[in-house]
Amino acid sequence: MTRFASLGSGSRGNGTLIELGGTLILVDCGFTLRQTEDRLRRLGVRPGDLSAVLVTHEHADHIGGVAALAHRYAIPVHASWGTLRATSGRLIGTAFDSHGQFQIGDIEVTPVIVPHDAREPTQFIFAHGDVRLGVVSDLGHVTPFVIEKFQGLSGVLLES
Repeated sequence: MTRFASLGSGSRGNGTLIELGGTLILVDCGFTLRQTEDRLRRLGVRPGDLSAVLVTHEHADHIGGVAALAHRYAIPVHASWGTLRATSGRLIGTAFDSHGQFQIGDIEVTPVIVPHDAREPTQFIFAHGDVRLGVVSDLGHVTPFVIEKFQGLSGVLLES
């Protein structure tokens, strides 16, 4: 199955669901645990079915509910080194190299460094087979690097 859906975006919270193959990933979780559970339920998703939570950057509207969700459902958290460091221990997870790809289940994840007022902000491209999906939120401004990375995708979710 292939789908992506916004759980919500804005100063009150951000979250995006990505499903490729048999893998479900939540990008950011700026909602309370209860709000996140309700929003996932509306999409027919049980929180325990998530393979991982990926964090774009350390701002509260993106990480506010990550720790509670990850703890309650034993979901691995992945963020850049800079993002993890900037949370001063409020967020526990696995650091990824923001210049390299990595695998979560069926999905190949490519982080893309973006300009934003955070320590090491990244956005993501997700690939499985011939499908490539991009997620872009909180982009400070468009750069030639960002344009190059997000070309030729099957779909893109752009928060603006």
